[in-house]
Amino acid sequence: MTPPARRDGTPDREKNDPFYISYAKPAKKQNVTPHPLEDNWWDDPSDKKPATEGVRLQKVLAQAGVASRRHAEIMITQGRVEVNGTRVTTQGMRVDPSRDVIRVDGTRINVNEELEYFVFNKPRGVQSTMKDEMDRTSVGSYLSERTASGQRLFHVGRLDADTEGLLLLTNDGELANRLMHPRYEIAKTYMATVLGEAKPALVKKLREGIELDDGPAKADYVQIVDTHNGQSIIRVELHEGRKHIVRRMLKAAGHPVQRLVRTKVHTVQLGDMKPGSLRALNAAELTSLYKAVEM
Repeated sequence: MTPPARRDGTPDREKNDPFYISYAKPAKKQNVTPHPLEDNWWDDPSDKKPATEGVRLQKVLAQAGVASRRHAEIMITQGRVEVNGTRVTTQGMRVDPSRDVIRVDGTRINVNEELEYFVFNKPRGVQSTMKDEMDRTSVGSYLSERTASGQRLFHVGRLDADTEGLLLLTNDGELANRLMHPRYEIAKTYMATVLGEAKPALVKKLREGIELDDGPAKADYVQIVDTHNGQSIIRVELHEGRKHIVRRMLKAAGHPVQRLVRTKVHTVQLGDMKPGSLRALNAAELTSLYKAVEM
């Protein structure tokens, strides 16, 4: 005889029946396994991006030091944030800090923690290489601890062995290539100690251009800083990158260089850094370089 059915349609279980199959539906959200989609995925059915793919935009901005997470949310709502050239005004967007380009008020923000930017004060006699084949002292000699720990850096452009001063180091290949490309005309400033007491005519000559064996060359700015005991200190700013360009220009103008120090690249300055020292670029310096090369 079939046991009487319960109100839910399932039969009563016999007292000694060891087997029993229940056809009742489980309660909703009972022992629910976390969904692979982002938190509160059910709030927006169109948002199908997994949580493992990227980090919330406001968190990235907060980690980059732009603002607190709450303030970053306000900035997003106000339309002040762009991701890859598209203005973002809604919350919850996820980004990949290693790939996406993020701007706030039109200014690019460095959110990739893997990218590093440094200023190195190269001493005289040091080769502008990370490792010298002839085992001479090189830039890499001053970074042995960093390279030993797996950090990979390379120099942006070169300074000849006898030239001292500012050398940018980074692992950001795109920025490095653009800084060296003649299209962007990145200005570089040098302090040259030369033989002979310079006259105002030298300034005019360097500004108008001097004919060299590989074509004419001219400076963007020239200043006679000091003259004393048969020598002069000349500040020269130019955007050309030809080999030994400053030395050749001054020699052609009748003032051979005795000492040459690069003190500035665009807005990044050497300041009072000691020879052989290294420092990280600050946010303003990095932002200025981004703008200069249209990144």
